Order: sequence, then structure tokens, then C-alpha cells
Amino acid sequence: MSSLGTMMEFPLTLDHLLVRAERMFPAVPVVSRLPDRSLHRTTYGAVTKRARALAEALTRAGLRKGDRVATLMWNHAAHLETYLGVPLAGGVVHTLNLRLAPEELAYIIQHAADRFLLVDEVLLPLWEKVRPRAGIEKVVVVSAAQGGEYEALLATATGRWTPPQLSEGDACGMCYTSGTTGMPKGVVYTHRSTMLHTLGATLADVLAVRHADVILPVVPMFHANAWGLPYAAVMIGAKLVFPGPALDAESVLDLMARERVTVAAGVPTVWLAVLEALDREPTRWSFVPGLRMIVGGSAAPESMLRGYDRHGMTVVHAWGMTEMSPLGSVSHLGPDADTLDEAARYAQRARQGRPSPLVEIRAMNESGEVPWDDHTMGELQVRGPWVTARYHENEEAKDRWTADGWFRTGDVVTLDSTGSIKLADRTKDLVKSGGEWISSVDLENALMGHPAVKEAAVVAVPHPRWGERPLATVVLRQGRTVTAAELQEWLRPKFAKFWIPEAIVFAETIPRTSAGKFRKSELRERYAGWTWPGPTSSS
Repeated sequence: MSSLGTMMEFPLTLDHLLVRAERMFPAVPVVSRLPDRSLHRTTYGAVTKRARALAEALTRAGLRKGDRVATLMWNHAAHLETYLGVPLAGGVVHTLNLRLAPEELAYIIQHAADRFLLVDEVLLPLWEKVRPRAGIEKVVVVSAAQGGEYEALLATATGRWTPPQLSEGDACGMCYTSGTTGMPKGVVYTHRSTMLHTLGATLADVLAVRHADVILPVVPMFHANAWGLPYAAVMIGAKLVFPGPALDAESVLDLMARERVTVAAGVPTVWLAVLEALDREPTRWSFVPGLRMIVGGSAAPESMLRGYDRHGMTVVHAWGMTEMSPLGSVSHLGPDADTLDEAARYAQRARQGRPSPLVEIRAMNESGEVPWDDHTMGELQVRGPWVTARYHENEEAKDRWTADGWFRTGDVVTLDSTGSIKLADRTKDLVKSGGEWISSVDLENALMGHPAVKEAAVVAVPHPRWGERPLATVVLRQGRTVTAAELQEWLRPKFAKFWIPEAIVFAETIPRTSAGKFRKSELRERYAGWTWPGPTSSS
């Protein structure tokens, strides 16, 4: 008797998303804001037709299976066409981070061996700085106006072309990490991993996107595939709204209100600015009740969740990494929510949440795997079908994987008895003072809960007595004042005495990475020679 099942061999490849959208959702709108702030309106029917034309045109231009097609583009419908068309031709969509320095972009293009590049016309000044060192064979300019090189490329398609046979293990997408330490590292996604990630994103306890939703990915499409939202929207036929390059708070709010957005996604820095605009003019915009704001990229302070609740909008806290496609976990209240008081509910929502289905987790320290007691800290390790097993052409970083195949995330966490993740810090950002660990993330989120504080970043600074002490850099809200002593008093009821920073520096801005995270390496360098007033009793 055979031990095999009787199911069909049906490959998990991205062409199925394109076929589903063109047959079932051809009239669903796709809206893009152009650089001149006008709105371009199209449909899934038109996008999928153009994606097919792009696949054929690239093949006729010499694209071979596995070739990298780089994109240097903002979020708009043409970028979505590359998401669908390049994999259909057997190519690999390599989204380039337009916020990186030209030197980093040139390195990434060469390291990935990109052959083709699609670049927005408005980004040509950046491309000209990269071009001499990039070695791209064919560059196609995407213009917001009618005509231009991209339209000419699509016009070479005949419509009488048969796509190549695709396999689940074929590469379909590529993204490089933001390179906060060392050079950026490449992750190559497969059709299988992307399809499973897309299915996972639509689950009710993950991102819960539906056909009836209107989705606004403020998160860039070059940032881990906009967290998978474009593919999820195509799969379930949700209306997509793309913001283009206008990402200031008022522009985002205008677009959300005009297009009746139900789900929006972005990093905390974006949503903090949007919240500040809402607080200034609470009656200016009208939104769909229950609008969900997905936040990821770094930990969101509890004060943000409370702030959006005041405006009838719900923050959904997610965690992930480029290496994880990127969804790792999402925080949702469980069936016991009604038994929790207000403080406990907010504390639960501010966590990173339970891992997505098919993502397995553990936390490890020097003693081994840590218990799920919500107290013991350890480095979070993950594995699953959309977690990368290695970096592209990078043997130096192979120590990011354990001998038994788990990926070391570099995030220090605690886990409660249900597996809910609470991010304590990055391993390199933890403060070790007098032999005790201090979480910079917890201090930052508490400081940002003060009504006068707009942003706060905490780093470890060398101390002659305690080894390291936390130093906080604080940006105040416009028109607000507060002293360092008042902020220290604000923190005292919330933390052990030795956690309270003796040094609080006020600044106009905090340096950021290309992904919008605090660039703490720069702060550590800036304050490496900090002079402490002497041993303090608070330590």
C-alpha cells in the first residue's frame, strides 16, 4: 500500500496571484498618488494586463530565468506591475532602497548582479550618482506622464507569449537589509516562501486583510516587499492605495480620508507624525470607523496606541525582519480581553504578540533556552517556511544561524506562557550597568509617554564605575517644555532605581536609518566621551 497521499501537485508560485486577480477582481481600483500630487486611477484588470506585457517585454529584451530586475521606485501601480510581471517571466524583483547612499546602492547592485533597472523619472538624480559604479545592462525610466521608456518597453509585447514553467523553489524577489552594522546583506525570497507568507498575512490573527478592505502601504515597497501587503491585496482583491513620494503627515491623512482607507501600514516615525497632526486638527479629517494602523519596523510606544484610540483608530503592533519576508508576529488581544483592566489591555497590545502560524520561536541566553516566564531575557531565534536559511553570497555572516538551523534575530525578548513576545532590545543596544541589564526600548517608550516628548532614544554610554549607564536623547513637541529632572521623576514609578538615566540630552532631531529606525550607533559615537558628574546613588 502506498504511503503517499492523493493530492494534486499544485506549485505555490506567484503566477496564480496574477491569474486570480485578472479573472476575479478586474474592476477593483488601484490608486496611485503621483509626484505632482495628482491621482492616477487604474484597476487590477489593467495592472495584470500590463504585468503580462512587462514579463514578455523583458524576456524579449534578454531576461533569463533567475536574472535580477532592480527597481528604484516609489509606491505606485507601475511598481506593483513589476511585483507580478518580473516573477511571471522567471526573473527576480530586486527592490532598491532609495534612501541609501549612492555608494551603498552601487555595492548592492553589483553584489546582487542586477541586469535590468526600472527607475522612476523623479529619482534620476539619485540614479546618476549610482550609474558609474553600477554596471546595469539595461535601464528603463518610468515616467508619471504618458509615453516614455517604460511604456515603449511594454509596447514591444505581442500578447502571444507563453510564460516559462515556474517552480516553488525558484527565486522571485530580493531585498537587502538596511545595513546598520557592516554592509547590507541580501535575502532571496522564493515563490513558495512568498506564497505562504501571503497566505499567512491574510489570516485573522495576523494582518486580517479582506476583499472589502482599502489598503494603504505607507511602508515603502522597497522595504521587505511593503511587508507583503501588495501581494496580500492582490490575493484577496482589496483596493490598493499608493502614496507615492508624498509621505508627510498631512498628505498621508488626506489620502486616507479621500480614499476611505481601512488598513494602513507604516513605521512608528510615520505614525507619530500623523498622530501629532491629528492632535493639532482633530476635526479636519473624517475616516472609516475602526481604521487599522499596522505599525512595525521598531517598537511602538504605548502612548501611540492610546493616542490613536482617542481618534477612533486602532494600532495593530507587528514585528518582523527582512530575513523573515518580513512577518514574524502580530499583537492581538485574546479571548480574555474582557477580563483585563485598561492598563493590562494596553500593555498586551504594546507587545510584539504571538508568532504567526508556521513561524516557530525560542529565546536563548548563555544558560540555554529561557523559560516562557515573561521575565527571563534571551535572544529571539526563529525558523519557518518564510525565514531565510542564509544570506546571498555572504559566508561571513553564517554565524547568524545556529548549528540546528535557527536564525538568530539579534532581538532580546521575554516570552510569556502563551508565547507572546515582548521586545526588550537589540543585543547591541542593551545597557549593562553594574552587571544588570537595562532595556533601552522600555525607557524610550516610557519617555515618549510624557506629553511633552515627541521622540526619545536611549543608548549605553561608558561609565567609570558601572561599566555602562543609559543616556537619553529627547526631542520635545513643538511649544512644549520639560526639564531633565522632571523626566527622571516621570520614570521613577515605572522602573527600578538603577534604570533611571542620570543624563538626558535635548536635541532637535534624532538620527535615523533608511528604514526610519533610530541610528543608535551614531548616538553611541556622539556620546562615547561623555563626562559623568561622578558616582551616583541612583545606580
